[in-house]
Amino acid sequence: MDDNKILMKAAILETHQSPLKVLELERPSVGDHQVLVRLKASGTNPLDVKISSGNAPHAKVELPAILGIDLAGAVESVGTLVPNFKPGDEVFGMTGGVGNIPGSLAEYAVVDPDLIAVKPSNFTMKEAAATPLVFITAWEGLVDRAKIHAGQKVLIHGGAGGVGHMAVQIAKAFGATVFATVSEKHQQTVEALGAIAINYKKETVEQYVNASTNGEGFDIVYDTVGGTTLDNSFQAVKKYTGHVVSCLGWGTHSLAPLSFRAATYSGVFTLLPLLTGIGRAHHGEILREATKLAEEGKLKVLVDHRNFSLQTIDEAHSLLKSGRNMGKVVVTIFPN
Repeated sequence: MDDNKILMKAAILETHQSPLKVLELERPSVGDHQVLVRLKASGTNPLDVKISSGNAPHAKVELPAILGIDLAGAVESVGTLVPNFKPGDEVFGMTGGVGNIPGSLAEYAVVDPDLIAVKPSNFTMKEAAATPLVFITAWEGLVDRAKIHAGQKVLIHGGAGGVGHMAVQIAKAFGATVFATVSEKHQQTVEALGAIAINYKKETVEQYVNASTNGEGFDIVYDTVGGTTLDNSFQAVKKYTGHVVSCLGWGTHSLAPLSFRAATYSGVFTLLPLLTGIGRAHHGEILREATKLAEEGKLKVLVDHRNFSLQTIDEAHSLLKSGRNMGKVVVTIFPN
């Protein structure tokens, strides 16, 4: 390797179902329309585990790959045709780790400026890195698809999860009355975020629809769980005007319950702008809304207290896979 090249460390997935390797690579150079970010933290997601195991063909990852979808860090340099960022800006975004786009498990990343925003001033780097994918997914479902507005009754399935806890807070910020299905151990978590907890293990769909909406159904139901939970969503939505959204609607489902209620459905596929290049600027717009809500004190992100580094990335993925994490799992890259 050329001695004049500037090197960086990155965690590389060479083959599926194998540990990631921390290697030294040439630091990427910034193009005219790009931003070079010095990574402070990389947010992990269940999708990273699926990619690593080879169970995420929809992510279209080409091996060897640098994984890591979410990042937070400081702008190191900007291309000559980038007007909105400057060196030193603290930013966050959902910028890679899918397709052939290098991700955030590296000391530096070259990113599309459309995909990032200035991070909330009251968020730590770990909090910022934990936010992009889950906030964007929640926003696209509630705002872009369901057109949420004040006065509605909104049900979030999996309200204590990554997307779920963001959806609860977005719905509250828009003036909705928010309900969230959770297990008993997560009841206090969603109540602290402003939702009315529904214990899905103790109440049937009919019971909580009757108790929460006088049997009318919810204006919006956001399914963040998939499977039978999406089927339950079709039964919980309001007749005629109700809308069901899912970010995990990938199975085979009968639409009859939804059709009999004359309600509507939308799917969310958050990776689409990254994979196609279409609609990337909207992701930056959504993240600016996240920054605004956070700085107004209307948004917080649940982050697991454990610390991980590039060298312990497989431990972070194991924790995600186990489901024992209490909040988003974040990997620290440069601690300072």
